[in-house]
Amino acid sequence: MNSVPESTSAAGHGRPTAGVPGSVTPFPGTGPRVAGEPGGDPAGRAAPAVQGPTPLQTLRALGSGPRGLVEAEAEVRLARTGENVLPARRPVPWPRRFLRSLRDPFTSVLLCLGLVSAVVSAWGTACVILALVAVSCVLRSAEEHRADRSTASLRELVATTATVVRRASEDASPVEREAPVADLVPGDVIRLRAGDLVPADVQLLRTDGLTVHQSALTGESAPVVKRALDVPDPALSGAGPFAQPQWCFQGSSVTSGSGTAVIVATGGETRFAATHDGRAGPRGASAFDRSVQGISWTLIRFMLLTPPLVLMANAALRGRGLETLPFAVAVAVGLTPEMLPVIVTTALARGAARLARTGGVIVKRLPALHDLGAVDVLCLDKTGTLTEDRPVVAGATDSGDLPAPDVLRWAAVGAFWTLHLAELPTADALDEAVLDAVEEYGPPDPGEVDPEAYEGVAVLPFDPVRRVATAVVTKPGRIGVHTLVTKGAVEAVLDRCALDRDERDRLLALADRKAASGLRLLAVARAERAARAGAYTPADERGLTFLGLVALRDVPDPSAAAALGVLARRGVAVKVLTGDHPGTAARICSDLGLHPGGPVGADDVVTADSLDGLSDAELVSVADRATVFARCTPEHKARIVAALRAGGHTTGFLGDGVNDLAALHAADVGICPRNAVDVAREAADVVLAEKNLTAIGHAVLAGRRSSGNIAAYLRITLSSNLGNVIAMLTAGLMLPFLPMLPAQVLVQNLCFDAAQLAFAFDRPAASALRRPTELRPRDFLRFITGFGLLNAAADLATFGVLALALHNASGDSGEAAFHAGWFTENLLTQALVMVLLRTGRGAAERRPGGPLRAAAAGLAVIGVVLPLTPVGPLLGMSALPPLYYLLLGSVLGLYAVGLTAARRRYERRHAPEAATLS
Repeated sequence: MNSVPESTSAAGHGRPTAGVPGSVTPFPGTGPRVAGEPGGDPAGRAAPAVQGPTPLQTLRALGSGPRGLVEAEAEVRLARTGENVLPARRPVPWPRRFLRSLRDPFTSVLLCLGLVSAVVSAWGTACVILALVAVSCVLRSAEEHRADRSTASLRELVATTATVVRRASEDASPVEREAPVADLVPGDVIRLRAGDLVPADVQLLRTDGLTVHQSALTGESAPVVKRALDVPDPALSGAGPFAQPQWCFQGSSVTSGSGTAVIVATGGETRFAATHDGRAGPRGASAFDRSVQGISWTLIRFMLLTPPLVLMANAALRGRGLETLPFAVAVAVGLTPEMLPVIVTTALARGAARLARTGGVIVKRLPALHDLGAVDVLCLDKTGTLTEDRPVVAGATDSGDLPAPDVLRWAAVGAFWTLHLAELPTADALDEAVLDAVEEYGPPDPGEVDPEAYEGVAVLPFDPVRRVATAVVTKPGRIGVHTLVTKGAVEAVLDRCALDRDERDRLLALADRKAASGLRLLAVARAERAARAGAYTPADERGLTFLGLVALRDVPDPSAAAALGVLARRGVAVKVLTGDHPGTAARICSDLGLHPGGPVGADDVVTADSLDGLSDAELVSVADRATVFARCTPEHKARIVAALRAGGHTTGFLGDGVNDLAALHAADVGICPRNAVDVAREAADVVLAEKNLTAIGHAVLAGRRSSGNIAAYLRITLSSNLGNVIAMLTAGLMLPFLPMLPAQVLVQNLCFDAAQLAFAFDRPAASALRRPTELRPRDFLRFITGFGLLNAAADLATFGVLALALHNASGDSGEAAFHAGWFTENLLTQALVMVLLRTGRGAAERRPGGPLRAAAAGLAVIGVVLPLTPVGPLLGMSALPPLYYLLLGSVLGLYAVGLTAARRRYERRHAPEAATLS
C-alpha cells in the first residue's frame, strides 16, 4: 500500500492535495473550498465560513472537466497522491514491542535490581532476575503480536470498484468503465447509482433524484437529499459540510437516484480517513490499567525501601556491611509478584483465544478483556441489538381511531408499486411490513379495496425532505382516472391533506398518544386525478383525502430478553442511548424487561435535549438514574458515557458508526460488530462477529474468568510473599547468620513463580462470575496484610521446630540444615496457600482444579526433595533429621486450620469485597 506523501494531510486540516493543481479540501463546518479561488486561502488554510466553489470552479481547480481525465494524467496523479485506500495501522516491530513491555512497573524495578546485583558482582542473582525479565517480556510481546494478527483480518475496504469516466487521449470520447477504487484520483469524474458506495469525497456535477445514506458519518437514520448547485446558495453558507447538498463523502451510500460527481479528496485526505487515523484523541487509562498501577506502585514503594532497610538493620545490629546487599536484593525480589505480567498476559490471551474460537469475538487490546469483566454498565442503541430492525404492523385505524382494514390495503397498494417502480437498492422495511400484514388479512370482502386490482403508473419515492412516498396507480376499466396513494410521516401527510386547522390538530394529538405508547405511525392518504401522460411531481401531492394511520411496532430480538437477564444477574446494567422517539425506546425496553423494577417509567426516560442545561456533576446523577436516553446525538452519547465513568462505573459502549466514535473512545471498553465501519472497528477494543447481546454476555463471562484468575494469583502471591519477607527480615536480625542465602531465596522464588503459572489455566468458581471483577488496591492491601502476618507467624513458628530438631547441630552444618528446613517449610506453606486461598468456592466446590492441584503438589515435592538431592549442597543446604518433618507436619496442620478459619471470617465480614476480590 502506497503511503500518502508528507505534503498531504487528512481531510479537515485544510491543506491541498499534493501534486494536484488547485486541489479541493473539505473544511470543518464550512464545506469544501478551493485553494486559490474566491473565499479560499491560497495556502489552503481554513477561513471563515463563505460560499463553496461552484462545479465549474472545482473542475478548473482540479485540472479536470465533465469529460473526465485522460488515462495518462490519472496515472501520474496516482503516483503523486498514492492509492485511494484508508491508511492502515502500521504493525509494531518486535524490538519496539519488546522494549514497550519493559515499561511495566514491576518489570522495570526487577531490571534495576538485576543491574544493581551485577554491579556488586552478585552474578547468580543478576542472571536469575534478568531471566525473569526476559521471559516476561517475550511472553507478553508474543501474545500481543498474536492478538494484532487476529484483528488484521477484520479490515475491509470501503468499496471495491467505481464507475469512472476517462479518455484514452485528449481528443478521444469519454468512456465509462469500472475501475478499482484504489486507482481513483482527485479530478476523476464518476457516476453514482442506487446501491453504490461513495468511494471518495466528491462534489456533485449533476443529479437525478439522488439521496444518500450517511449514517456512518452523521448518525442520521434517514437518507438525505443531495443535488448539484450551479450557483452558491446563501442559505447554506454557515452549514456544516454534511448538511451541504453538493458534497458527498466516503463512507456514504446511494439509496436512490443517480448522479455525476468529481472527486476532490482520496485516501488519507477524506473525512472518513481523518477519524480513522486516530485523531479522536488518545483513550484514557482503562479500569484494568488504573487498578494494576495502584497495586503496583504501592508494592514498589515497599520494594524500594526493603534493600536499604535490610542493609541499615544488619549494619546496626550485626555489624554487617555490603556483603548483605545480595541478600537485601533477593528479599526485595521475593516481595515482587514478578510473574504478574506473564500471568496477566497468559490469562487474558487464553480468554481472548477462547472467545475468538467459540464466540466469534476478537479482543484487540488484551487488557480490555479484564475491563469487560469489570463492566457494570453497558450502553447501546436498541436498533439491531434489542430489536430485529424489522417492524410489524400492529393495526390500522381511520380518522376516528376505529379499525379500518382498507387503510392498510391502500397502504399496501402504495408499498407494492413503490417497491416495483422505484429504483431502490434495498426494499424499505416499512413497505415490506405492510405487504406482509395485508397478506394475513386474506382476500378483501366485496366493497373493500383490492390491492391486486390496481396497476402502477409512476412513483415518487420517499425522501427525507418530503418524508412521504407516492404511488400513482390506475384501475383497469376506469379510463381517464389516476389515483395517488401517499403514505409517510404523519405531519407531512396531514400537511398535504384538505383539512381544517382543528381537524389537523386533533389528528396530530391522536398520533402523539399512539407514538407515546411505543408505536411507529404511517399516515395514509389518497386523491383522484385526471389521467395524463406527463411526469408526476411533488407538486401533485396536494388536496389529498386523509384515510387513516397504520401502526407498527418493533420486533424484539428473540435472544435479547434472555441476554439482558444474564447480564442483570451478573451485575451489568444496560443503558439505551438512541436517536429514536422516547416512547418507542421505552416500549421496547419494557417489553424486554430491561428495567429491574418493572415497566420503564417517565423517570427512567430522558431526552437528550434536557441534558444540555446540566452541568457535568448534575449529569452524573441523571446518567446513573435513567435507563433510556432518547434523541441522542453523538456528542450526547459521549457525554453520557463520560458521566457514567465519572460516577465510578466501569462502562462498555456498543457502536458501529463514525457517529459512535466519541463514545467508543469515552468508554472503558469500546465494542463494535464486525460489519461496522472501519473507523469504528479501529477505535473499538472488542469486535463481535454479530451485533447481539449474547456475544457480549460470553465476552463478559470470559473477562470475569480471566480476572478471577489474576485476582487469585495476586491475593495468594502477595500474602505469601509478604509473610516470607516479614519472617526473613525478623530472622535476619535474630540469627547470627543470614536465614537464607541469596541463591536459596531466588531458587525458592523461581519454583514458586513456575507453580503460579497454573493460575492462568485455573477455572474460577461461580462466585467469581456473579459480580463485576475489580482490582481494588485498598481491598488487596487489607487482605494481604492480614494473611501475610498469619503466614509470617507460621514461618517464625518454624524457628522453634528447627531449634528442637537441630539443637545438637553447630557451625556450618547447623546453618546448612537451618537453610534447608526453612526452604522446605516455605515451599510447603506456599503450596498450602495456593490451595486454601484460591478463588472462593462453596463447601462443595473446594476441590482445586487439575492444573493448580498438580502445581501445588509439584511445589511441595520440590520443597521436600531438593535439599536431599546433590543440588542441595550446591545451594548450601543439607539433609534434615526425621524429627523435623514430624514437627513441621504439626506446624503446617495448625497453619492450615488457622488459614481456613481466617478465610471464612474474612468472607463473612467482607462478603462484597471478597466477591470483588474473587
